[in-house]
Amino acid sequence: MAALVETMYSTREKPWHGLGTVVREAPASEEALRLAGLDWNVVQEPIYTPFREKIEGFKANVRDKDRKVLGVVSDRYKVVQNVEAFSFTDELLGHGVRYETAGSLAGGKRVWILARLPREYIIAGERISPYLVFSNTHDGSGSVKVAVTPVRVVCNNTLNLALETAQRSFSMVHTGNISDKIAEARDTLFKAENYMDCLGAEFEQLHRQKVTDEEVKNYIELLIPMESSATKTQAKNVKRLRDDLAMRYYDAPDLQTVGKNAYRFINAVSDFATHAEPLRRTANYSENLFSRTVDGNPLIDRAYQLVKAAA
Repeated sequence: MAALVETMYSTREKPWHGLGTVVREAPASEEALRLAGLDWNVVQEPIYTPFREKIEGFKANVRDKDRKVLGVVSDRYKVVQNVEAFSFTDELLGHGVRYETAGSLAGGKRVWILARLPREYIIAGERISPYLVFSNTHDGSGSVKVAVTPVRVVCNNTLNLALETAQRSFSMVHTGNISDKIAEARDTLFKAENYMDCLGAEFEQLHRQKVTDEEVKNYIELLIPMESSATKTQAKNVKRLRDDLAMRYYDAPDLQTVGKNAYRFINAVSDFATHAEPLRRTANYSENLFSRTVDGNPLIDRAYQLVKAAA
């Protein structure tokens, strides 16, 4: 298994990040917790020096099943247990919600669950299925985050865009009254619907924005720049990446009827950003791709900014 993935599962086929054990049907929360290897709790314990002197103001977050120390945090830090994450999503989406994927990264320091939202959207004549991602850290490095991840159903492209009109992610820090904060976060579903509505309006506008072949060429060159000092090998690699992106714009079967417009270009960039083979596959490539899927892919955002500036 890849370097940072500790445990996980996914439904029917490996998702965009290409990781995990595949199960036939998306399970409910209790089974998902077990399949994902998240059926453990975090306990907070005092920290001592080698001379048995207690270190005030800090605690260790320890996984109960194997006594692994996940992180050192301040004594103001409140734990959000894995089961609470599933309970939150169960309550948010209603009884019977199914979880497409869930798992643990970096030895339990980061965990996530992904559930399909109950409503599908028809945008620019295509089915877009929104997912809700709940991610959490147990090492003190980050907040609890809930994000909307829209997926173009026909080809499993993720379509995250950093819109000015609506947020796609919402977070809460591990201090204060966590129960109250999670209760406040129950308007997340409303926020997700608001994001999807704004995304739909944006996609309709991008669909109407015609793009010439020369503009496509310029956009690709801006997204994948060629340094003036590039070696022959570097220049060859840049050309390969540019050709790959152009192929996804011009030749993708699912985009043939879309027309030459900004919506088609954004889809091509999304396909390239989440499916193209990298020049060098690092040990943590798949995990990093998953993180960009959850947190927002900068290449897709950059492409969106380029076409918006030209509108």
